[in-house]
Amino acid sequence: MAISDWPASERPREKLLERGPDALSDAELLAIFLRTGCKGRSAVDLARELLSTFGGLRALLAADCKAFCQGLGLGEAKYVQLQAVLEMSKRHLGETLQRQTQFANSQSVKDFLTSQLRHRRSEVFAALFLDSQHRLLSFDTLFNGTIDGAAVYPREVAKKCLDHNAAAVIFAHNHPSGVAEPSEADRQITDRLCRALGLLDIRTLDHIVIGDGDAVSFADRGWL
Repeated sequence: MAISDWPASERPREKLLERGPDALSDAELLAIFLRTGCKGRSAVDLARELLSTFGGLRALLAADCKAFCQGLGLGEAKYVQLQAVLEMSKRHLGETLQRQTQFANSQSVKDFLTSQLRHRRSEVFAALFLDSQHRLLSFDTLFNGTIDGAAVYPREVAKKCLDHNAAAVIFAHNHPSGVAEPSEADRQITDRLCRALGLLDIRTLDHIVIGDGDAVSFADRGWL
């Protein structure tokens, strides 16, 4: 049965307009993006099959062009559209941060950092540089590592802070394993960075570890 023959309350587009995007399943959201199905499959059927094939929405969104285009009903045009949607989402979150005045312990900071780092296949160490009023100056990737670590150099971090004339900083890095729990090495490098930047009167407000659907804040745990 075609989606157009479904009851209006069950059609993804009508359901979204009536109840909002939060009411839709992953398959229903993906079906709206796909727009059409293929022979013998509605857009929702196709979306469910793709999610099963890729192992979930996150894996589908993180797939490279070659892997993505191997999915039934997908191709370069859909890949380009999806990447554009993802990038717009990242920029929207970035602009939301820039409109705020305070960033310490803000959920929007976690959301932004998750959007930037969650899908990275190797470990990335990044930072939000803030002024004295905790307004965003810049978000920079500082170090890129392997699948299980990134070398972090306090001297280079301090130099970047001075380049931005930052008064405070929020660090972040991802765990490609998907487990957000900070390691002992994470805590040690954070302590080193706090001490080094403290000598320059630059406050370390937080260090957030990004996992698969979870983000752990050092500040929330009382470690800073």
